[in-house]
Amino acid sequence: MNNKKTVFLTGASGNMGFEGFKQLLNRREHFDIVALVLPTEKDRKSMSPYEKEPGVKIIWGDLTNYDDVARGVMGADYVLHVGGMVSPAADYLPALTTQVNVGAVRNIIKAIKAQANPDEIKLVYIGTVAETGDRNPPIHWGRPGDPINISVYDNYAISKTIAEREVIESGLKYWVTLRQTGVLYSGMLDNLDPIMFHEPINGVFEWVTARDSGRLLANVCNEDIPEEFWRRIYNIGGGEKYRTTNYEFMEKSFAALGMDVKKVTDLNWFATRNFHGQWYEDSDVLEEYLHFRSGSADEFIAELKENAPFKMKLAKYVPALFIKKLIMEPVANKELGTMYWMKNDVKDRITAFFGSKEKWKEIPSWEEYKAVEPSKKAVRLNHGYDETKPRSELDLEDMKQAAEFRGGDCLSETMQKGDLSTKLRWCCAFGHYFEASPTLVLLGGHWCPECLPAPWNYDEEAKRNPFFAQVWYPLHDKEESYFYDQSILRSYKK
Repeated sequence: MNNKKTVFLTGASGNMGFEGFKQLLNRREHFDIVALVLPTEKDRKSMSPYEKEPGVKIIWGDLTNYDDVARGVMGADYVLHVGGMVSPAADYLPALTTQVNVGAVRNIIKAIKAQANPDEIKLVYIGTVAETGDRNPPIHWGRPGDPINISVYDNYAISKTIAEREVIESGLKYWVTLRQTGVLYSGMLDNLDPIMFHEPINGVFEWVTARDSGRLLANVCNEDIPEEFWRRIYNIGGGEKYRTTNYEFMEKSFAALGMDVKKVTDLNWFATRNFHGQWYEDSDVLEEYLHFRSGSADEFIAELKENAPFKMKLAKYVPALFIKKLIMEPVANKELGTMYWMKNDVKDRITAFFGSKEKWKEIPSWEEYKAVEPSKKAVRLNHGYDETKPRSELDLEDMKQAAEFRGGDCLSETMQKGDLSTKLRWCCAFGHYFEASPTLVLLGGHWCPECLPAPWNYDEEAKRNPFFAQVWYPLHDKEESYFYDQSILRSYKK
């Protein structure tokens, strides 16, 4: 009797997906693997060697093509949806990113519902920490249910937030959304991109390696995963050993390659806000279920030194000024680079990432810089309802309290106690009416789809929404004004 489970995997040629593919490949006595792979030259080169492997089926296709997705879902016991457009590529192709990231999820949900056994198929969606946006100290500790707070211009996060909403509200019996953190992988130094300077030097990250993420993907398919695991939102994080500040991580990474970050960059190349990253208060919850962690950030940096490209290994023999002028400064001056914005007076970007040009001018030199040491004591944000109550006891009164804390109302007149899946009617502070489940609002941190993310009316939102104000006012002046490019906003709204 064949007791093997079939796993449909998207994104198998990416950093996390390929590690998951290899983990599943090592467990072929338990799993058959179906992978949907875009037939690009690069992906064909990496995945074609596995076409003849026993227990492996490669579908050369496109996530935005329903028929391709349906072929993968047919017969699957698990759908591991890892694939899609990610940053920095997503920053350059916003329309395609939305088409792929949102369209793929809709195709997957539709395909699962079209099967004869939709209630037996388990969907694992990989979300992102970018959904909760800028969480610099002192609000650097986070957990699911915190406000969705997409950084301005982060179209990748917009698309992933919309897609996550689709998953949570899909009506599927088995789904889970896992918000991925920054992924450490061996080739991360191969191509430098201006996004490296979008990251505030005082920002925090709780990393995870691609290898551990792959183990997570394989372990989520184990039969001993309890029923309680499903229909929830989790953060993927490496835990205490992977918590760093951006400065600490860059200092150690550069030093491992024989460079001093202070000599090959200027401090004012780094944005002061409007990125994403946090330390996870709930970090160990997913580990207790999936047991995927290994190593530490320091161990990864040691590996990075060994696996660095040849040109990076030569860096220690090159004068720091050469590296700064010939390698690092050109990155900062690319079109999406912070110094390009300054030289070309791109006000919208300057406002979003620095506050103003005047504030940028106040950034000190490295000689005057004092590294921030974020508090290691986890501090919770207020979610606006009594979280000491078991979820099975949450009722309409809790919904009304949560809505009031968000500056709105819960308009439903009835709710079955503990039913967090059935949609209720809500109204936001701006008078928009919408339907959403308590899971989406209370456990996922989502709110009005008309208000967030675009048009990023965050100043006005914070004035009316105390829940959102918790993540806005600690990092922004209360009277800031924004001048975003309306043509860009219109494209995002589409």
